Parts: sequence; structure tokens; C-alpha cells
Amino acid sequence: MPIVKCQLCSKEFYGKPSHIKIGYAKYCSSACQYQARKKGAIVPCDICGKETYKQLKQLTKSKSGKFFCSKSCQTVWRNQEFIGAKHANWKMGLFAYRSVLSRHKIPKFCILCKTKDQRVLAVHHIDKNRKNNNISNLSWLCHNCHFLVHHNKEESLKFVKNLSVYRVRRKSS
Repeated sequence: MPIVKCQLCSKEFYGKPSHIKIGYAKYCSSACQYQARKKGAIVPCDICGKETYKQLKQLTKSKSGKFFCSKSCQTVWRNQEFIGAKHANWKMGLFAYRSVLSRHKIPKFCILCKTKDQRVLAVHHIDKNRKNNNISNLSWLCHNCHFLVHHNKEESLKFVKNLSVYRVRRKSS
């Protein structure tokens, strides 16, 4: 039988030719084989900081170089990283106005009637240009008030007045 060197401790041992041929006979004992499998490292989670063990294969395959303790921490990172133009389904920002308001933590309530029911809230483009998704051009309105602002002059003027009062209050607080 041929003599083979253990890949972990360099001890020489006899290996069966059939095992050598198929890639086995790398370690002198099951203890060395077990130690070789534990070549990973304990790394901190990039989101919560919790320490977690990662195998060598996981350490070398990471494209981002970031490691996470769980799928939920990875999802938090992905949702922060892949937004806007970096997202695979990005459509030039034409339909991103709801997320723009949410990301800037603009309180979700109708500027006119003060309703907080999120099921009926819509985003209003102040200059009526749907392609202008600048934060200063967006505000929350319920569907009813949104219709009135677009089709009723009096409501439109009332909206402009309420919006200026709202912006003054937000800056002072």
C-alpha cells in the first residue's frame, strides 16, 4: 500500500490505492478529518453584531464580504443595499414615489383631512409632474382629497395653504 501524508498533521499513513484514486485518504484519522472540517471562523453579523460560525467555504464564497447570523439579518441588509438603480427591477424611478416618502420617514397622514388610514393614502405630486420624484414635490393625500385637489380649485388652494403650514411645523420640530 502506498504511503500518504496527512493534510492536517503531516503524519504518514497507508492509504488504499482505490481510496487515493477517488480523492479519499487525505487524513490519517477521523479526528484529523473532523479538525480539517472546522477550518471556518467566528465572525460578527454585519447587522446585529451577533457572533456566528461560518465554514471556510462560506467565507471564501461571499461576494460582498459580509456575513449574517440569520436570513432575516441578510434580508435587512439586502433591502438597504439593493434599492433604486441598484435593484434588478428598477424602472428609472418612475414609480418609486411611495418608497421615497417612506424612506424619508414622512408621517403617513392626509395633509387635508388628517386621516391616518394607510389603505386610502396616495402620493400627490405637488407640481403634477409624475416624473419629478423629488422629496419636496411629494406629499400624502387620501384618495378623496387627492381627487378634490386635482379637480377643485378651492381644495387645491386649501392644500397649498395646509402644505406650507405643515412644512413650517416639520422644520421647527
